[in-house]
Amino acid sequence: MSALAVDVGTSMIKTVVFDDTGTEVAVARQATEVRRPRPGWAEQDMTAVWEAVVDTVRQVLPTVPGPVRFLALTAQGDGCWLVDDRGEPTGPAVLWSDGRAAGIVERWRGTGVLERAFRHNGSLTFPGLPNAILTWLAEHDPDRLARSRAALYCGGWVFLRCTGERAVDESDASAPFLDLGTRRYAPELVEAFGMEWARPLLPEVRGDDRRAGTLTAAAAARLGLPAGLPVVLAPYDVAATAIGVGATSPGQACTILGTTLCTEVVRNGSAARPAGTEEPSGLTVALDSAGTVLRAFPTLAGTEVLGWAARLLGLAGPRDLVELAGRSGPGAGGLVFLPYLSPAGERAPFLDGDARGTVWGLSLEHGPADIARAVLEGLSYVIADCVAVAGVGAGELRVCGGGASSPLWCQLIADVTGLPVVRSADTEVGAKGAFLSGMVATGAAPDLATAAARHVRVRTAAEPAPEQARRYAAGFADFRDLRAVARRGWARWAGQGGKG
Repeated sequence: MSALAVDVGTSMIKTVVFDDTGTEVAVARQATEVRRPRPGWAEQDMTAVWEAVVDTVRQVLPTVPGPVRFLALTAQGDGCWLVDDRGEPTGPAVLWSDGRAAGIVERWRGTGVLERAFRHNGSLTFPGLPNAILTWLAEHDPDRLARSRAALYCGGWVFLRCTGERAVDESDASAPFLDLGTRRYAPELVEAFGMEWARPLLPEVRGDDRRAGTLTAAAAARLGLPAGLPVVLAPYDVAATAIGVGATSPGQACTILGTTLCTEVVRNGSAARPAGTEEPSGLTVALDSAGTVLRAFPTLAGTEVLGWAARLLGLAGPRDLVELAGRSGPGAGGLVFLPYLSPAGERAPFLDGDARGTVWGLSLEHGPADIARAVLEGLSYVIADCVAVAGVGAGELRVCGGGASSPLWCQLIADVTGLPVVRSADTEVGAKGAFLSGMVATGAAPDLATAAARHVRVRTAAEPAPEQARRYAAGFADFRDLRAVARRGWARWAGQGGKG
């Protein structure tokens, strides 16, 4: 027996074949395009995404050992994927990284709506969440809303294509409207954002006991799989990755080194509602139907910053950038880089649509290696920032994603956070989490913790070096102080029309 897991990422779609032991047998990958038709916008062609899923599934079929037990789906989260009454797109998907609704979010911040909503379900709205996107569409593109019948997420879109069912997983639904106690939409949150009109667009919420649908004959013909095969709507990528790296029990923590640098810690459901003194930031995401949640801090700037810096320095790619960074010493010759390069600003562990990349201390004495080192250290300080806000009490930090393959970066993260860094032995951790969720949804495992204990394999990547940890503790304090200064500059820049 075997299983297929599809991970529909923002820039890459992957289908992974797992055998019954949870071992990766084969992987097919296909890049996808993020379109930016206007400054601050981020969109994808929904049909193109589905076609890429079809292509990757068909690519791995010749490698499948024996009958397929189920097809599990995980995907990028947040955003808004609108369909009409026939289940067809009414336009491009508006992604989690889209910033067009920044003005609406600021309006909600000014009236106190953001903080009231955060106190209710532990998630701070940012421009890429569906409440902000839908409100923007209501004000700027009401015709599209009139043609739409469901506001799905990416995973829900692929699930609809496979099963004909409109649904949302609890993790995706967590922000902005879910009550994490009842795992249902909270009317008071819908009302707080003035969005009673959007209630008919919200799809059915499903948890562990109702994740599985069945593959339709039409989808089966496209995918090359048998009709009636169980299709599991697994948690979205942030939660699926935590599951896949084995962070399923309270106190465990992990960081995804990917398009987003997402640091997350598992908490009991009793800790789902934030304390009244906690500064609003990040998301609180349903992890399983037993009430366990993730406090997650997904940044808007991640490994794309490495690609940007590599191009800037005339290098072939991120690997060359990291190698170059190793030629400079700790502290990058006095450079400090604030790596907030997303056109939408930043969302975690603070919300600021004006945030932009900033370099401190640059002089004629610095060379490319210092710049490369400052970029890598800046991203590591962002991780430390999220670890501090998340209140990670674990004795280790599990890491995964493309950046986890770099020994230098793993060591730097260990030194900056002061935590041992542990790597997954799997290459496709989000797909592994979808596989584990599929095991639970189809009755092959009683719960996620049991499934993870059976099938997740990790190895130690780096231990913090005491001397470097002390040095970077001081550097981290400087990083946050300089960011506080920079935020005044960002606001002034935006006020003078810096956003274009």
